[in-house]
Amino acid sequence: MSVRVYTGPRAARRRGGGGSWRALPWVLALLTIGAQIAWPLTSGQTRDVLTATTVVLFFLTSASHAVIVRGWLWALGWFVASAGVGFGAEVLGTRTGLPFGEYVYDDRLGPMVLGVPAVIPLAWAMMSYPALLAARRLARGPLLTPVVGAVALASWDLFLDPQMVGEGHWTWQAGGPELPGIAGIPAQNFVGWVLVSFVLMLVLDRLPRRRTDGGEGDGVPALMYLWTYVSSVILNAVFEQRAGVAIWGGVVMGLVAIPYAWSLWAGRD
Repeated sequence: MSVRVYTGPRAARRRGGGGSWRALPWVLALLTIGAQIAWPLTSGQTRDVLTATTVVLFFLTSASHAVIVRGWLWALGWFVASAGVGFGAEVLGTRTGLPFGEYVYDDRLGPMVLGVPAVIPLAWAMMSYPALLAARRLARGPLLTPVVGAVALASWDLFLDPQMVGEGHWTWQAGGPELPGIAGIPAQNFVGWVLVSFVLMLVLDRLPRRRTDGGEGDGVPALMYLWTYVSSVILNAVFEQRAGVAIWGGVVMGLVAIPYAWSLWAGRD
């Protein structure tokens, strides 16, 4: 008896996409990177619009890659979990001060839903995807992978919060202990990010795995994660003159980004 496996174009469509569509995430990734390069060269309303546009482009990059490579059902599960957990945590945070501390958003990032800009859940989703894949490449196990994923995602906020607070997109209403070198943002915020990120990664890691998660076929999310790391260090060290932020983010996010980059370069599975 023999088993015949069909590998024609319909098979590619059943797996979630193929052909020319596979170029779409790369195009969106390049548009995202271009918008991020332009960001420090702008100011005022133009910068506000570019901030929201960059989030949408990055989200579409992650979403299109998830659909094409992992299929609609996987992508839907990722989006519902990421946007749902992120949005729920933000609504809770703005209303109760838990888990991030007491803060409020302004309205310059676009439409608001329950006091939270609509792009914020997209920001959680856009970065949770490459963070999950990086963690899956570097770690195995029901707890170790979510721990690495939580570090991969939460460390990004060491860059993000100072940048967005500096732009006035959200404001802290209460003080508290701060990380040395990162003024104006309570350390509770970063602790809250770790906790929420860990819960989110626990949920996301229940999604089916691919043998090559974080490696073959995942060049787009790998590019976006490593680009975010390198560009954030440069932005804060050179353009924003925030040496403390560049050091904190460079060290903590580097705990994942550097081994991830080495693993990809070495071609390890």
